[in-house]
Amino acid sequence: MQKHIFAFLSYLKSERNVSPHTERSYLSDLEQFFEFLGAKDVTEVDHQTLRQFMARLMKDDIKKSSIARKLSAIRSFFKYLNREGILTGNPARLVSTPRREKRLPAVLTADDAQRLMDVPAAAASDNPDIILRDRAVLETLYSTGIRASELIGMNRDDIDRNDRLIRIRGKGRKERVVPIGHTALAALETYLNGTSKVTDHTAVFTGPTGKRLTVRTVQRILENYRKKLGLTQKASPHTLRHSFATHLLESGADLRAIQELLGHASLSTTQRYTHLNLDSLMETYDKAHPRARRKA
Repeated sequence: MQKHIFAFLSYLKSERNVSPHTERSYLSDLEQFFEFLGAKDVTEVDHQTLRQFMARLMKDDIKKSSIARKLSAIRSFFKYLNREGILTGNPARLVSTPRREKRLPAVLTADDAQRLMDVPAAAASDNPDIILRDRAVLETLYSTGIRASELIGMNRDDIDRNDRLIRIRGKGRKERVVPIGHTALAALETYLNGTSKVTDHTAVFTGPTGKRLTVRTVQRILENYRKKLGLTQKASPHTLRHSFATHLLESGADLRAIQELLGHASLSTTQRYTHLNLDSLMETYDKAHPRARRKA
């Protein structure tokens, strides 16, 4: 079975261009499932077995979103075994994906986002290169709405300074082009021109050793400045992505345009960001609807 799993992971990497993070998740999910199976062979697995596995996960208080991801990994694995002629059926097709919890994404207010952008400039540090880099990291994330993994994958020749565009490599190695604001572009150029210790001349964002930043490092940068600012609100790279989309929507941007900017394959995914501040929504309604205003 281990041989089949690694052959499947190799297929995912070569044929579907999955990221290393996705590859690790699939491996973890499949290993957990086959540990649950014990001595049972994969050919003996039916939909009842899968439901028992899901029931075990629910009993262990695993989030429904995580259970759905594990079921998706198992379903893809069985589909691969069908393709290779190892199995003749896919029992996972008979198992429904659990309904996920609907959670509103964490979003910063426009004022808090602005304050967060200004924190690096006010921070006291012995290393000015770090300050320039961190300012560029924050400005780029908020200006473009890209993921942390997309940020660290940026190369210098991806930046079109004349047209203020950046080529981004998203999930599944799909490329898209996103605009970047004047302020963020200026922060990027100041960082790239002022950094004295860069050994990897391809990467945009690097650490003290000259190697690309990791996603974890970008998360720590955000957490560091969140604490310095005294924000109780969560401020992760994805929070800035949520804030980017929400602030565009609040300013009247088209939902499909935001879908393109975020790199979402489905519009339904982008619709998660359509929650608006209730006070703002009511104010807009009161101003716009002819029957909403009080009579004198």
